[in-house]
Amino acid sequence: MYKSDIEIAQSVEMKNITDIAAAAGIENKYLEQYGNHKAKIDLSLLKEDTREDGKLILVTAITPTPAGEGKTTTTIGLSDGLKRIGKKVVVALREPSLGPVFGIKGGAAGGGYSQVVPMEDINLHFTGDFHAIGAANNLLAAMLDNHIYQGNKLNIDPRRITWKRCVDMNDRQLRFITDGLGGRVNGVPREDGFDITVASEVMAVLCLASSITDLKERLSRLIVGYTYDEKPVTAGDLNAAGSMAALLKNALKPNLVQTLEGTPALVHGGPFANIAHGCNSVTATRMALKLGDYAVTEAGFGADLGAEKFLDIKCRYAGLTPSAVVVVATVRALKMHGGAAKTELGQENLAALEKGIPNLLRHVSAIKNTYGLPSVVAVNRFPTDTDSEIELIINKCKELGVNVCLSTVWADGGKGGEELAKEVVRLCEEEKPDFRFSYDLNDTVENKISSIVRNVYGGSGAVLTPAAQKQLDRINALGYDKLPICMAKTQYSLSDDPSKLGAPEDFTVTVRELKISAGAGFIVALTGSIMTMPGLPKSPAAERIDIDENGVISGLF
Repeated sequence: MYKSDIEIAQSVEMKNITDIAAAAGIENKYLEQYGNHKAKIDLSLLKEDTREDGKLILVTAITPTPAGEGKTTTTIGLSDGLKRIGKKVVVALREPSLGPVFGIKGGAAGGGYSQVVPMEDINLHFTGDFHAIGAANNLLAAMLDNHIYQGNKLNIDPRRITWKRCVDMNDRQLRFITDGLGGRVNGVPREDGFDITVASEVMAVLCLASSITDLKERLSRLIVGYTYDEKPVTAGDLNAAGSMAALLKNALKPNLVQTLEGTPALVHGGPFANIAHGCNSVTATRMALKLGDYAVTEAGFGADLGAEKFLDIKCRYAGLTPSAVVVVATVRALKMHGGAAKTELGQENLAALEKGIPNLLRHVSAIKNTYGLPSVVAVNRFPTDTDSEIELIINKCKELGVNVCLSTVWADGGKGGEELAKEVVRLCEEEKPDFRFSYDLNDTVENKISSIVRNVYGGSGAVLTPAAQKQLDRINALGYDKLPICMAKTQYSLSDDPSKLGAPEDFTVTVRELKISAGAGFIVALTGSIMTMPGLPKSPAAERIDIDENGVISGLF
């Protein structure tokens, strides 16, 4: 019988965080300990460390399914594999949100024998970063409503407020609310709502900020609403940026933990990939590059969401160029893309597997042909996969000239990632990236969105609803049209229709809303029924999580 992830994590004796820091070459003066197994790293390390940057490795995946792909698990196992073959490596990951942890998705600290620890802390409160982000977000909301209550000097239209409060929990009850009730002294009545913390623009701002100064400048640009004469009102107009930045002072510093095999891991930031840009912080990635010869990082969901935003938004703003990309695929997920039911994934089904492979090929094509980056497919093996299924996917990839490796990191840890690690090193040493973006910033907003649909999703283009077109007119008039695009769409399909599995063709993506995220520095294009506040499922994971009298947590994942 297999151990659960939490049982595996609790069975491994962790090293003291000072030993992990020493292995990464982090001097004690940069280390701020949170107990024996967690620490924050002071941002001054980036200014004062003169070491050359290492190679940046991006791990992405095929279109996700309920069967699971194991992208974080592969990222961690690859890092441990690189360490096992003698390379100095640091892994940089996102922090989990409490919403999915207690909801349906579960934790985000890896799985099996490829995890970051202490997994309970990382999946729960960790070092308090998300709480600080929520507090900063809600401070701005409080200052906004207080400004209106105290006389509304800025002439803000309460019907045009765009800033929502947030909480890091799946709670559909808070999506649409009416507040300010109870008489004159209790505020101004208006319609309102909550986002989940990871959908807050403050999260995106923190993850893209390069310093406290940059953080304050981005916070000051946050648009909270519009005046009666339709002019944008910002956090800077409300004099809120300084106090928000004060709340975020420690949250801006990357968190240092370790993998089960003692590889240094930076776990920092976590914007949703189907709403925001889905990558860990720029500061953590830059720090990983400074500390390791190889920095391995991941981007959320499939390559159409996480990798696209990592490359078109994060790399563009931070001046980063990946040396190689790993595209994670599983037999189980490809069988679902080929039409197999979730209940039948344990049975060999070569026909469904072959039918689902085009989804993998579409993602590989985008990485290679659109972005010009060397890549390798990592086939993440599950215990139920048959040898025939593994052979089929590997042979099919090789027939089509797709670079492929088998990965068994879930069961074998770093040892199961050695083959993949060797191929990643080869890519870095022998193949030169010809990195380019999928669209030109100076193009129109409509063309930028259509370029993503054509070049990354494999569709024919995008159409805007009348409401989105009206919003676009305002974006153009305000001069925000040269910002990058952040697509908010379903993670379950390359299209905006979650029922279209595999590699759909000749589809258009309908943009129903365009939002300016002036602080983060991108335009959010919302498609389909994407929600910024998820709800809990019928049987949430929270029902199965417990803690005993000794403080040992169970059922977390």
